[in-house]
Amino acid sequence: MIVPNLLVIDDDTAFRQVVCEGLSRRGFEVEEAVDGHQALEVIRNKQFHLALVDVHMPRVTGLELLRQLPETPNRPACVLMSAKLDEAIRREAELMKAYRVLSKPIRLAALCDVVRAALLEFYDWRPTA
Repeated sequence: MIVPNLLVIDDDTAFRQVVCEGLSRRGFEVEEAVDGHQALEVIRNKQFHLALVDVHMPRVTGLELLRQLPETPNRPACVLMSAKLDEAIRREAELMKAYRVLSKPIRLAALCDVVRAALLEFYDWRPTA
């Protein structure tokens, strides 16, 4: 049984740490990146099953990251998150084939439900009892 490898990308340190800790406690392998630029470097060197991506970040935004991901092999499924969502962001995310677009703040339990649903859909992964 694989242990899903997740990447949490967010420039908000406190949010990123809470999400990483919560996902780790639920049995996932979790790594983090502070922005899209760092995430691209990490993704080039390691396989991830799912990326949780903040939309608004310095250097490389979440949408820019998604635009660049098709160029990388083994593209992870991506969930976009933002406190400032609008229709333009939602449309762009859909064009970039984001799995979901979530509004912040988001409860950790709800985020974990989305992570499990994505892993089930893309990898037929189910948590062990």
